[in-house]
Amino acid sequence: MNETASLRARAEIDLAALRANVRVLRARAGGAQLMAVVKSDAYGHGAVPCARAALEAGATWLGTATPHEALALREAGLGGRVMCWLWTPGGPWREAIEADIDVSVSGMWALREVVAAATGAGVPARVQLKADTGLGRNGCQPADWPELVGAARAAEEAGTLRITGLWSHFACADEPGHPSIQAQLTAFRDMVAYAEKAGVRPEVRHMANSPATLTLPEAHFDLVRTGIAMYGISPSPELGTPADFGLRPVMRLVASVALVKQVPAGHGISYGHHYTTSTGTTLGLVPVGYADGIPRHASGRGPVLVGGSVRRVAGRVAMDQFVVDLEGDVVEVGSEAVLFGAGDRGEPTAEDWARAADTIAYEIVTRIGTRVPRVHLNGVPAGA
Repeated sequence: MNETASLRARAEIDLAALRANVRVLRARAGGAQLMAVVKSDAYGHGAVPCARAALEAGATWLGTATPHEALALREAGLGGRVMCWLWTPGGPWREAIEADIDVSVSGMWALREVVAAATGAGVPARVQLKADTGLGRNGCQPADWPELVGAARAAEEAGTLRITGLWSHFACADEPGHPSIQAQLTAFRDMVAYAEKAGVRPEVRHMANSPATLTLPEAHFDLVRTGIAMYGISPSPELGTPADFGLRPVMRLVASVALVKQVPAGHGISYGHHYTTSTGTTLGLVPVGYADGIPRHASGRGPVLVGGSVRRVAGRVAMDQFVVDLEGDVVEVGSEAVLFGAGDRGEPTAEDWARAADTIAYEIVTRIGTRVPRVHLNGVPAGA
């Protein structure tokens, strides 16, 4: 038995599929550049290998939420353009500036901190100003935009920073036709126009996330930011399946069946006995649980391909394991239990698990824990 097969569980990451997805998304983006968003360990897929694969496929930017995620990319030897946007007071501004990372600023407190850090470093900061055009999270409100733009321009003229980008984020791009989409586009264009009239000359203006990249070409501007779509998951099932967009899921989650046994009718299964066998049957033990990111909310519903058939979690998902009713079938211990994958070999998909857990597929892949090793397949050898 090889090392991969002997693992209790593993998340197989198909880097060839990721590269193909990036190429599809680049084509969708038209003339806009593509930022590969690798926050949260590349949505659970492994940030460094996925970032490398995305760059190989033509992404020109990498994006992270936190500065520590961005700095980790630099520490791994990844060059090129990197941007991060989720800052809190006292963050590692100077380290990011010295690592040539674009930092996002949404308010005056952040601008003051980045100016102080750049002054201390003796290196101009690369700053992108974020506009809140209606999402209501991070970003500068239109009423405060003139103050932020004016102060940033003054710092730019003093040589402390360079305003490299103007950007925003959609609230409802995954709902085509939602009235907020056009309202946000109008607000963004107005805020960009104000900044440019004040002398800002951004390298990139960007607003499109995955759904806007796929369905809203007027929002592409100079750069699109693709996150979940890059990993082959539809940003919204209502928009279409991954295959509808020419995308392929990148992660395949499998475990080795740890035990198979016969039990009589009326046997309770797992905590609370929410499942009881109706007849004598065989049970299979799958050695992953909510500590590995398997959603407890999918108890009794989560689909698993075992022994050639899709079974459902029998009873509750526990911390480290769950049970499937094999309905009398005999499965060898050590056989694969496929929780999700691309879906073209009869296996469930991350979207199937999302429906079972009343959540979204983003959460299914992102929550897979560190006890589950990532096995990256189809990488490109150094120098290839």
